[in-house]
Amino acid sequence: MFDYVLFDLDGTLTRSGDGIKKSAAHAIAHLGYPPLTDEQLDTFVGPPLLESFMAMCGMDEHTALQAVEVYRERFGRVGWRENAVYAGIAPLLKALRAAGKFVALATAKPEVLARRIVEHFGLAPYLSAVVGISMTEHHADKAAIIQKALPAGADRRRAVMVGDRKFDVLGAREAGVTALAVGYGYGSREELEACAPDLFAPDVASLFPLLGVARPRGAFITFEGTDGCGKSTQMALAGDWLEARGWEVVRTREPGGCQLSERIRALVLADARDENARGMTAECEALLFAASRAQHVHDVILPALEAGKIVLCDRFLDSSIVYQGFGRELGEDFIRQINAPARKACPDLTLLYEIDEREALGRATREGRPDRIEAEQDAYFARVRRAYEALAAAQPQRVRALDAAGSIEDVFSRTRRAVADFLTTKE
Repeated sequence: MFDYVLFDLDGTLTRSGDGIKKSAAHAIAHLGYPPLTDEQLDTFVGPPLLESFMAMCGMDEHTALQAVEVYRERFGRVGWRENAVYAGIAPLLKALRAAGKFVALATAKPEVLARRIVEHFGLAPYLSAVVGISMTEHHADKAAIIQKALPAGADRRRAVMVGDRKFDVLGAREAGVTALAVGYGYGSREELEACAPDLFAPDVASLFPLLGVARPRGAFITFEGTDGCGKSTQMALAGDWLEARGWEVVRTREPGGCQLSERIRALVLADARDENARGMTAECEALLFAASRAQHVHDVILPALEAGKIVLCDRFLDSSIVYQGFGRELGEDFIRQINAPARKACPDLTLLYEIDEREALGRATREGRPDRIEAEQDAYFARVRRAYEALAAAQPQRVRALDAAGSIEDVFSRTRRAVADFLTTKE
């Protein structure tokens, strides 16, 4: 239906109200005006700031210009980061670009700040153009911004402006493009109904069919390494980072991840001194892991991938191959055979955190008793380490080995780069 898709920023791509409202409140207080209620501050999200300060605070134009400068100083320093991308926006933009559509940002925000925001939140690679006002402008003509964002010669009958406020709808109409209003942003239903948009999307999921693209299948990212390597911490940080950038994330773990599998986890990872876990054979252990994984894939992983979400999993089949196949010396073929039901879900990316196994084990057991596996001997962990090294060498397209030494922040910078590279290149 549409070849050209333009998006507003605040309330459409990003949930930016917190930073905008705090910056507006800061400017109002700085100039000595009475504070506004939270509901009154909501009106600052979307419209030009100059008009908002004049309408909501009774400022004359000269004072309102001062307020805008104070606002921009705080917003440019910290307010722009008090922000998050709406869940589902990242895969939507990626799907639009993959379908060959022209995708651009058309915002009343200063262009320099808009660029900073889309670059920080990883949206810039999906945008062909970013258009806003200059830092010296204080009146935004939305229709003119839309016209500037479209490429020369664009057929406006095949262009759509997506926004959450009446200014987006009215600007689209004046510019001669379709107006698509969204109901999840900062515009009230009454405001949007009054300006009669051509199309309406109550949520992000509704934008996919309205814009003519299918929701892509999700991505499966696993986190591997010896106990104590820091993979669980890194997975938690990666999940927060992805969610702030508009990806829908499911976080899970193995063994476990669903009700039945968690019951198996309690048995196979029992305390090394637990009498109920003594005498478990290597084959029994491997089969229990495989049973847990089969249920986990069926109940959690496949449904999430089919819904277009990113699944982050703390351990998966690689752990069984390494720990039971090589550590327990059961053989890789046996492990793959008993895990056949779970191979419907193959990781798209595996992050392998490399660290000295004894240092990692010291981290893992520092605050508690070792479990059955952590209590194994040095030879066992040496086999595990060699198996992980072989895995990374054999499958370099999927397995990304990362140095797990250093601070949490240092390691996360490596994690972040690996995930960002994967998302940029994944079809």
